[in-house]
Amino acid sequence: MRFEKDFILRNSRGLHARPASLFVQKALTFESEINVHNLDSEMAADGKSVLSMLMLAAPCGTRIRITATGDDAENAISALSTLVDQGFDDDDNE
Repeated sequence: MRFEKDFILRNSRGLHARPASLFVQKALTFESEINVHNLDSEMAADGKSVLSMLMLAAPCGTRIRITATGDDAENAISALSTLVDQGFDDDDNE
């Protein structure tokens, strides 16, 4: 199965080290392949690699697409959606 969902990063510092780490920690709990695409720069990242995620250079306001492929893809998208929608629980989330 394959599921995907688009987002706009709303936390004020975007996808910096802490949110990238939280994302990867959550992504690693799923067997599905998870990819994140920066829709503004057209760069793609492995959602299970912090270094790859940081290479997206995704500040606040960046449009991203999360794609999950595998048996638990729908659950992965749901869990990762919650994380992104909550602004990664950043203290400076606006």
